[in-house]
Amino acid sequence: MTDFADAAFGEQPGRWPLPPATTPTDLWLRAVAAGGQGRYCAALADLDALARIHPQGAVASLASSTRASFLRQLGGHRVARGWDGRAWAAAGSDVTAGTDALVGLAADALGVGRFALSAQLLLRAHNLLGAGAGRLPIRLAWVSAELSMFTGDGAAAVAHARRAVDLASDFGSARHDTKSRVVLAAALCSVGDLEASRDVADDALSSAKGLGLVPLIWAVACLLADIGSAVHSPAQIAAVRDASADLVRHRGGAWTAR
Repeated sequence: MTDFADAAFGEQPGRWPLPPATTPTDLWLRAVAAGGQGRYCAALADLDALARIHPQGAVASLASSTRASFLRQLGGHRVARGWDGRAWAAAGSDVTAGTDALVGLAADALGVGRFALSAQLLLRAHNLLGAGAGRLPIRLAWVSAELSMFTGDGAAAVAHARRAVDLASDFGSARHDTKSRVVLAAALCSVGDLEASRDVADDALSSAKGLGLVPLIWAVACLLADIGSAVHSPAQIAAVRDASADLVRHRGGAWTAR
């Protein structure tokens, strides 16, 4: 596994700095790794460079999906939809890029309350991917869990989230493993199992901090600020939440309304 792939989808998601990237694939992987750390300015610079040298095809599609994911992380679901649409148009017959785009579009629809459309897009993504392995089944499980939470089916949300945890464990990506546990903590909260939710969320917070995954630190700290931590005081959780939000801004992230 290359340095870029290991940082993006392997065991070292907090590795920084990474060496300069020149090929389209390495630029995309470097942007994915930077975004996972909340280094949005660096990530967008790599995506811009990729767009200049490789504006069409599957890698360009993946780059648009990645740009959309950054916007969603910062609350910009409506704007993200345009980039996911570009990703779908550029994907062509590539199953990975096409599935990535459809899952992104499903997440965009979920974020603006279009739940039926989100479900339809998830089904299309599932049918396109088929028995595919790797990171995409994990993404499908995340968004499926989130949709179930928003539509009041807590049991299904927990089932999807547990599936994401199992898939991430097999995939070997520390970032995907940590995010899957954040999703599971939220799903457990949605069914009222606050004790289990706290345990999972506290563990995910420790993992995210150890790996330098600033957006995930913020997300799980927000959850713990609502349900309480079994390890940290409310003041400590609030400080972690606010510090991670400030670091995102310092690294080029701009919070937006949906």
